[in-house]
Amino acid sequence: MIQLLRLTLLSLTSTTWATCSTNNNLLQVGTYAFGGDCDSQTYCASNGTCLMRGCRHDDFPFGYPQGGDFPSKCQRGQFCPDEMDACQDLLPIGSPCQFNRDDQCQAPPNFKELADTTGHGTNVNGSVCLKNVCMWANVTQGETCVFENTAYIAYGSDGEFPYIVSRGNCRVGLYCDAQDAKCKPEKAVGESCDADKECQSANCLSTSVCGDVAQAPDKIGTWVYAVVGVAIFGSLFGVLFGLFFVHRKQRDTEREKRMQYWREQNAFHQNLQQMREAARASILSLPNNGNSARSSYITDESHAGLLHNAQQPKGSSLRYDDSYGGSDEYDYTQPRREDPGRF
Repeated sequence: MIQLLRLTLLSLTSTTWATCSTNNNLLQVGTYAFGGDCDSQTYCASNGTCLMRGCRHDDFPFGYPQGGDFPSKCQRGQFCPDEMDACQDLLPIGSPCQFNRDDQCQAPPNFKELADTTGHGTNVNGSVCLKNVCMWANVTQGETCVFENTAYIAYGSDGEFPYIVSRGNCRVGLYCDAQDAKCKPEKAVGESCDADKECQSANCLSTSVCGDVAQAPDKIGTWVYAVVGVAIFGSLFGVLFGLFFVHRKQRDTEREKRMQYWREQNAFHQNLQQMREAARASILSLPNNGNSARSSYITDESHAGLLHNAQQPKGSSLRYDDSYGGSDEYDYTQPRREDPGRF
């Protein structure tokens, strides 16, 4: 922190007492910012050396660090010149003044009536500095006026272009016409114009028509809000319905898959049932009406299944239900007796 403060102090005093010349004081081309041999914290004194500035006319002067110690502003009735060397008393009418420094001139007695309160900067407390001379902005309609045109360098998407600012000493609500040097009423929005000063809004559009104030907020019609609201809700419901139909299609696809699976399983079980019925019919069509031990065994296996009885002996014994002969038990572990009635 101490090292940083030391470097700051060195930078602040690096040009103090440096050699300079007041002949090099000038306004920069295009911006008309005041400049010279000294830096932004010093001014060129009459003895040819750079000294620390003694006043300021901006709330936040250029070239000072944030929170730095910069000179104070002048009190009422005084002004700080472009050199910012020291505060001076306001200049009477007809005195030489610096470029565009309306605040250097004394205000007229009726300054409240003449002062510009529109924010367009046509004068300061009813005083104006035109062609480096202090004047009062009190010329009325039809009277001869004084105007000054200044070309600034402006920048746009296509590069640099000149921007002409024309100022006069007419009263507020009037402008000094460059054709005949007479004060004329300012024009309303929509009327034809050739310069910004001719419009009440100080904004002459490229179509040579007075437009709204440049800093005025855009006014959007109620119908725009209605259209935007409808579009938002329409999009919302469109998305919801779209998702509903997409999901319904997916549900239908999955349902069709399940139905196809059910039909296949049903057909499979029907085929098995038909095979069982065909086997049963084939066995019943045999001699002795299918009452042989083999037919009884197959019929029992097809319909009733194998019955396991824990109380039966470990030897394999099958119990079957004969639809025609009642319930019998047969031990297939014993040798089968040849039926003389078969084959």
